Amino acid sequence: MLENQVKIAFLAIGSNLGNKERNICLAKYKLQSYGVKLIKSSSNYETLSWPNKKNPKFINAVIKISTTLSPMMLMQKCLNIENDLGRKRSKKNEPRICDIDIIDYGQKILKGTKNKKLILPHPEMHKRNFVLLPLYEISQSWIHPVKKKKINKLIKSLNIEDLRAINLI
Repeated sequence: MLENQVKIAFLAIGSNLGNKERNICLAKYKLQSYGVKLIKSSSNYETLSWPNKKNPKFINAVIKISTTLSPMMLMQKCLNIENDLGRKRSKKNEPRICDIDIIDYGQKILKGTKNKKLILPHPEMHKRNFVLLPLYEISQSWIHPVKKKKINKLIKSLNIEDLRAINLI
């Protein structure tokens, strides 16, 4: 019975190939077709591609959702959506039509294993301007479950170049 409880989660969606804004909209739509309820969406933000700044720029957004899916099932649905939209997986950090990451799932802490690769909260999210600023836009009171720091403190820890390298669209 507990596994069917509604959980609040935050997902980061990014795209740097094709019609980027459309790709993000389609990802949100497809999530809802899996029974995920979209509670709130950030604006879209444009950032340089990482780690290769020569690749096309990204458009990123963060969404707040409610779901009865387990973290692993939610991750599988996100992977299905990426594939449905045409994501090709070759090298890590290559340009992609759609990338969906679970940033936080009900403040749960999961450590990945060899068989289960999901780590919660997302292990690099506290270093990423394209996650922190959109997340702050929709949840100013969010606290990192591991670091126990408020979102505004995480943003203040970013270097000035990272803060200048993101643009609200």
